[in-house]
Amino acid sequence: MRLPFIPREEKFFALFSDDAANMLAAARLLGEYFSRYDERERLAVQLRDIEHTGDTISHDIGNKLESTFVTPIDREDISVLISRIDDVVDLIEEVADTCILYGISEPTDVARQQTEIIVQQCEQLKAAIDSLEDFKNLSPYWIEVHRLENEGDRIARHAIAELFTNGTDAVDIIKWKDVYSLLEEAIDACEDTANVIERIVVKHA
Repeated sequence: MRLPFIPREEKFFALFSDDAANMLAAARLLGEYFSRYDERERLAVQLRDIEHTGDTISHDIGNKLESTFVTPIDREDISVLISRIDDVVDLIEEVADTCILYGISEPTDVARQQTEIIVQQCEQLKAAIDSLEDFKNLSPYWIEVHRLENEGDRIARHAIAELFTNGTDAVDIIKWKDVYSLLEEAIDACEDTANVIERIVVKHA
C-alpha cells in the first residue's frame, strides 16, 4: 500500500525574511514619524498597516508550521522567533500611537536617538535572518544588536533621570517617561530577537 504524501519543509526562511523586512520597514517608518512629526497621523496609520502585514505573515508561518511534517528548525524556535519579531513591530506601533494619544506636540532628541538605535538593530536582525539558513558567521549581527541595546539602555537611563531632575511640568514628565520606556522596550525586544537567532544557530552549529 502506498503511504500518503507527507508534507515536508516549506519555505520558512523566505517567510522569516519577509517578516524581518516588515519589522525593518516599521523601524524606518518610526524614524520618519519623528523626523516629519507634522505628518504623524498619516504615518501612524501606515505603521498600523505594517503591523497588520506582520500579523498576516505570522499567520502564514503558523499555517505552514501546522501543515509541515519536517521543519528546518525546531517548531518551538520558529514560534518564538516570529513572536519576538511581532513584539518589536507591536511596540514600534505603540510608540507612535502613544505620542498621539498623549498629545505630544514635538519629539525630543532622545526619542530620535532611541529610534535610530531601533533602526540599526533591525538592520542587523534583517541581515542575520536573511543569512539564517546557512547557520554560519552570524555572531557579528547579534553582538552588534547587544552593543546597541547597551547604548540604548544608557540613553534611556540618562533621559529619565534628566526628566525627574530638570523637568518642570509633572504631566510632561509622565508622558515622556512612558514614551522613553516604550522605546526602551522595543530596543530590548530587538535584543530578545537576537537571542533567539543565537540559540537557533548554536543548535545547528
